[in-house]
Amino acid sequence: MDDILIIGTVAFDTIETPFGRVEKALGGSATYASFAASFFSRPALISVIGKDFPKEYLDLLRKRGISLEGLKVDDKTFHWEGFYEYDMNEAKTRRTELNSLENFRVQVPESFKDTKYVFLANIDPEQQLETLRQMEKPELVVLDTMNFWITNKKKHVLEIMKKADVLLLNDGEARQLFGTVSLVKAANDALSLGPKAVIIKKGEHGALLFTKNKHFSAPGYPLENIKDPTGCGDSFGGAFIGYLAKTKDMSERNFRKAIIYGSVVASHNAEDFGLNRLVKLKMDDIEKRYGEFQDMREF
Repeated sequence: MDDILIIGTVAFDTIETPFGRVEKALGGSATYASFAASFFSRPALISVIGKDFPKEYLDLLRKRGISLEGLKVDDKTFHWEGFYEYDMNEAKTRRTELNSLENFRVQVPESFKDTKYVFLANIDPEQQLETLRQMEKPELVVLDTMNFWITNKKKHVLEIMKKADVLLLNDGEARQLFGTVSLVKAANDALSLGPKAVIIKKGEHGALLFTKNKHFSAPGYPLENIKDPTGCGDSFGGAFIGYLAKTKDMSERNFRKAIIYGSVVASHNAEDFGLNRLVKLKMDDIEKRYGEFQDMREF
């Protein structure tokens, strides 16, 4: 049985940064999250692709032990084209082709319905809600979203937040969602809706964890070579829930460790385009950088 159910997008990404360009690389929130989670646990993926999706990409996912039973095939694969300038914290969209994603409706396979750990990666919040309706009794639900859904489907975003145990937002999304410049106030407003923990991602500047009585600040890793930050937030979320599913420890202290593992995997992801770095990444690399994070926080 798989440890984690991950719903999100599987996409072709065309990306340009000051350090290069890739055409139709394998991407999408569910792809990055599943790949990152696979270092710690066994993920099952729910999404949709097109008939144009290369077999080599499917083989790559299967090789990581990612279950693809919930992957539907429709006409054409979702395609996102974007670019980054020297501020690598913000992607700018050139073009979005929804294709098969436009009519996608979640269907959770019977064998996935009793999965205990669920990651609702970035996708339409109505599809996130439908996923939970089809699940039996998950023990941990982690939710991610983005500014597009906050702008266009805020009501649904707030509705799914009430059903999540952990909420992931970046700093801009947190301020937008709750109409405040204060990340502390945004986190407290989010906690009042039901989540047990709120994690606010700050890109290269690390991440903040807020629970009812405590907060924790994780550092950003000082990367010298950043090529492409696409998928770093998804990789963070996947590694975070992957570690929790592996350890089965939902304490606040273990959440802190999971955040560091998420930060480690995300920092590696930024070092190359698409999934190129994660494909070559080993657990030894992850543990080495985890140790460096520990050293950065000692004083």
